Amino acid sequence: MSTAVIIGGGEFPRKEYPRELIHRADVIVCCDGNALKAFLRNRGKIFKETVREPDAVVGDMDSMTPALAKEYSHLLVKVEEQDDNDQTKALHYVLESHPEVDTIHFIAATGKREDHTIGNLGLLMEYARMGVQPSIDMVSDYSTAFAVTDSCELFLGKGRRMSIFSPDNSLKLKSDGLVWPTDGVVFDNWWQATLNRTGKDAVKLEFSHKSLVLIIID
Repeated sequence: MSTAVIIGGGEFPRKEYPRELIHRADVIVCCDGNALKAFLRNRGKIFKETVREPDAVVGDMDSMTPALAKEYSHLLVKVEEQDDNDQTKALHYVLESHPEVDTIHFIAATGKREDHTIGNLGLLMEYARMGVQPSIDMVSDYSTAFAVTDSCELFLGKGRRMSIFSPDNSLKLKSDGLVWPTDGVVFDNWWQATLNRTGKDAVKLEFSHKSLVLIIID
C-alpha cells in the first residue's frame, strides 16, 4: 500500500488523526504557496525526528512568495490552466507521477472559506464520477468525507454522526443501519439527509440508479 496526502490552503489540522496521516504518507503534495507555508509552520510538530519536505508543490503559484519560490524551486510544479483548481491539479499530479499510490487523503481542504469548503467537498463527487481508482477521502479535525456512486455497505461503527448529500434529485436512496432512514428523502436541497446517526455498525445504502453521493462522518 502507498498513501499520498494533498495539503490545501484551508484550516491546518491540530488533532492527532489527520496529523498522523501526514506523518505516515509516502507522498506529500502541497497546493500552492499557502499550503506550503502551513506545512512548513507545522512540520516540526508532525516530524519530530527528521526534517521532511513535501514531494511537490502544485498549482498556479498565485499564493507563492518570491522568497519561497526561490528556496523551494526544485519542488514547484506550475500548472497555469484555470479550468481546475489547485486541489484538482494536485490530484492529477499524484495520479500521473505516483501510480503506485492507492490511497489519497485531502488535508486542510476545508475551513477558513465557506466557498472553498463547499467547492472542494463537491469535487469529491466529481473525482468519483471520473472513476479515479485510488481510495479518496477528505479529512479534517471535525470529519471525514468521501463519495460513493452506487449501492454499498459501509462499516462505520454504531453511534457516529453521518450526513448524506447528493446533487441528484431523482435519486431514491434506501438505507438500513441509520437512526432515521433515508427511504423517503428527496435530494432537492443540501440539508436533506443531514445530521443523521448510525444505529448499527454497518450501514447499507441501496441506490435506485448509479449517481453521486457525498458522505460526511464524524
